[in-house]
Amino acid sequence: MPSQRETDPLFRWKLIGFIALALTAVSVPLHAIKEKRSRDRLVPSEETAWTFVGRESCIDCHEEASEAWRGSHHDLSTTAASDSTVLARFGGTEFRRGDLYARFFTRDGGYFVSRRDGDGEPTEYRIAYTLGAEPLQTYLVPFPDGRFQVLDIAWDTEAKRWFYLNGDEDIDPDDPGHWTRDGSTWNSACAECHSTALTKGYDFPTRSFSTTWSEIDVSCEACHGPGSRHAEWAEVPPMARLSTDNYELLIRTSDIEAADEVELCAPCHARRFELGDYDHRRNIPLHDLVPALLTDGLYHPDGQILDQVYVYGSYKQSKMYQVGVRCSSCHDVHSLELIEEGNALCLRCHRASTYDDYDHHFHKKVHEGKPSDGALCVSCHMPESPYMAVDYRADHGMLIPRPDLTLAIGVPNACSAAGCHDDKPVSWSADHFIQWYGEAARPHYGSAFAAAREGRPEAEADLALIAGDSLQPAVVRATALALLRPYRGDAARSAFEQAVEADDPLVRYTAASNLHAPTARELARALAPLLLDPIRGVRLAAAIRMAETPAGSLQPYQREALDAALREFEAAMEYALPNAIAAFNLGNLAATRRDSAAAETYYRAAIEADASFQPARLNLARLLFSRGDHDEAEALYREVLRAEPTNHEAAYRLGLLLAERGPHAEAATHLRRAAEARPEAARIHFDLGRIELSAGREAEAEAALRKALEIEPDNLDYGYALASLYVSRGDYGRALDIADRLIAAHPDDETGWQVKMYIESLLQHSN
Repeated sequence: MPSQRETDPLFRWKLIGFIALALTAVSVPLHAIKEKRSRDRLVPSEETAWTFVGRESCIDCHEEASEAWRGSHHDLSTTAASDSTVLARFGGTEFRRGDLYARFFTRDGGYFVSRRDGDGEPTEYRIAYTLGAEPLQTYLVPFPDGRFQVLDIAWDTEAKRWFYLNGDEDIDPDDPGHWTRDGSTWNSACAECHSTALTKGYDFPTRSFSTTWSEIDVSCEACHGPGSRHAEWAEVPPMARLSTDNYELLIRTSDIEAADEVELCAPCHARRFELGDYDHRRNIPLHDLVPALLTDGLYHPDGQILDQVYVYGSYKQSKMYQVGVRCSSCHDVHSLELIEEGNALCLRCHRASTYDDYDHHFHKKVHEGKPSDGALCVSCHMPESPYMAVDYRADHGMLIPRPDLTLAIGVPNACSAAGCHDDKPVSWSADHFIQWYGEAARPHYGSAFAAAREGRPEAEADLALIAGDSLQPAVVRATALALLRPYRGDAARSAFEQAVEADDPLVRYTAASNLHAPTARELARALAPLLLDPIRGVRLAAAIRMAETPAGSLQPYQREALDAALREFEAAMEYALPNAIAAFNLGNLAATRRDSAAAETYYRAAIEADASFQPARLNLARLLFSRGDHDEAEALYREVLRAEPTNHEAAYRLGLLLAERGPHAEAATHLRRAAEARPEAARIHFDLGRIELSAGREAEAEAALRKALEIEPDNLDYGYALASLYVSRGDYGRALDIADRLIAAHPDDETGWQVKMYIESLLQHSN
């Protein structure tokens, strides 16, 4: 009887696969098998690292995709300046705006701008690269330290004119927002999403860049990953190729779930913070990239876009995302163009008789003989906002217009947008909304977010409900958690306890970043499990919050996990430099490790990167104060208050500093401001009470100390201070009441007993 080996020509390869699986299970090296596969050229060696080979290696086999990509926004994301790529007029054209003057010209085949800000002689700059193509094109200027700076005068490709990117804002050359400063550095602010296989190459000691890339634009391998092994596999004749996972491509882009496809696009289409060198070897942003929440300044309270947030955060809120619609459902993945125009795009999924009908949108399709935008789905559900002056971007939240929310919390609505019904009061739109769709408008998380942004106490319960509602989008739940940070009630505490165990990594990350605990030990108990989280971002968030955990509070394996995560966090922040937040985080970590010199270096670097980043200035002031440099610390606090008069942290710290230096009339004034801004902060009221008492204002001191003890009734320090005040006034009855409360709360602590014994001795002596 013939053997299987004789009848099945694939038996040998099946057997090798079985042996490989078995040997892998017992961790036996497979070098012999790998070498055999490599020699036979059936698939590349598994020991061969993936490398970037450039799009020229792709074109022959993928001509159709290449042709669609050519001329796309990805293709033109960054290009070398040349006659074929520069769209602006450089033939000696001039631009003037107040004291700003620029002349654009060519010389010896190159492109240049001669620019003057204010008085003095103009400076000549060479244009090295273009950035984008439409509706505007900006230009990169090389600097001696390896930077490429994005010029703040851009070309409007539709109106054919030069324009100023900052609108009506005049920016001084010393301002952190000036085009020559870090915020406009292509290497760190733009390059990762405008090129392929970027290595930033930032050197912190010299503050210089040696940036490299595989291709200057967004090419094939930016999405598919390094293609060397795929190219090697493709060289083998088709009939000789061994079946292999994903054709030896590192990143899977087809036959994937909708959510995975969205995450594939997210790194470059999200407002986010990087946690290391994102090398396109992972598809989940929370590994190396943390997407922004629906925070004030980026989004309106109801989640509509406010600043330039790059689609992802909006789309994750949408019902489209929840039901599995993906980027390629609407956009061609290579040309990036819409698959259909007008309502035809939406009608690929939505029934025309229901949604492309007057009884749904209540707008005429033709108005005064012309097609009406009012009947377009996107007019109501994807309103556009201009960024960089001329770049109109659609809101991908696909929200239902809610003029009632405009009346309630001041958010925009599509009905009242410019060019629609901006000539009518919002109440007119709200009345029509009720007339068409009924009185009952569902509650919206925007109401709770607006209340929380205003610091209203009643927002706590609503935020807690939103944070725990699994039917809400993860970015909404995470935002609710972030807004819960200042609240200390049972609802907030319960919400955080549940959130650290949530299924979604963004919710866990936000819980780890914002959870409050009275002591470092309690914080460690809550967050220690997250040190072993499979998601890197979650581990790092837990680690940095636990950095000051006492040694005896953790099991050996937890301490090992914490140390490993802190090393990971440090490396991630070093990569993110010169970003001000990264420098700030490194300063905080150094301060935790009692490395005062390193902390100072990083805090100053954060201020150097962004002079408007006040947290770095505050922490530097605290550091200097602790070292006895009171003069510079005071100057820094005052600088913060000049920039941000309502900054309660600066007011609080300045008040403490002034009181430390001796009797000072301003000290209590600053602490009162801080207490008014943070009525729930017991420590601020306590410190205010001490300072009022030192100034002889007993009534004010009593009020502040009572407020502190009301917030934290079991606090020994607060109780002792108020009891002492009562004793000094001879009010022994109130002092005894406090002593009894302290004993009941802390029967094993001698403080309450000592206070009581002292008061009783005074009473005996007085009798």
